[in-house]
Amino acid sequence: MLKRILLVLALVLGTSAPALALDPENTLYLDLKDGRVVIELLPQVAPKTVARMKELVRQGFFDGTPIHRVIPGFMAQMGDPTGTGTGGSGQNQQAEFSTMKHERGTVSMARAQDLNSADSQFFICFAPAPFLDGRYTIWGRVVDGMQFVDRIKAGTEEDNGAVVMPDKVTSIKVAADAP
Repeated sequence: MLKRILLVLALVLGTSAPALALDPENTLYLDLKDGRVVIELLPQVAPKTVARMKELVRQGFFDGTPIHRVIPGFMAQMGDPTGTGTGGSGQNQQAEFSTMKHERGTVSMARAQDLNSADSQFFICFAPAPFLDGRYTIWGRVVDGMQFVDRIKAGTEEDNGAVVMPDKVTSIKVAADAP
């Protein structure tokens, strides 16, 4: 009986507690065809990367870009205006590795072999990916709307996740700038 009372009390308190307020200057709204994904930026973890991503977002760089590489159970990659996996903004970023883990909802920079080759391409993890830890710059995490990331059209493993007729990013906005 005591367990039931404690469970009910935990549920009541958990649902009545105020939601954690996010800093609008460090929150992105990623709009996809199925809905809005809210990303908390992590400037304390990757300050230069966060600053560059906000700069690109404010330029409208990502709006309408394809989500060109999607591997079910692993990640969805976007941020290449060409949709080929080889494009970017033309400005590589210095890596900012951390001790954070690649968990479901982690937002991290994509890169080539060179550790400092990340540009504008990034990915969102569908599941934990510990083999990426300490090797890719984590700069955000999905705090709401992961169900919409799960609905992004997938590619095939045989083609390294390349997507034919891919879904596109509708828009990305810094929350402080959004209506």
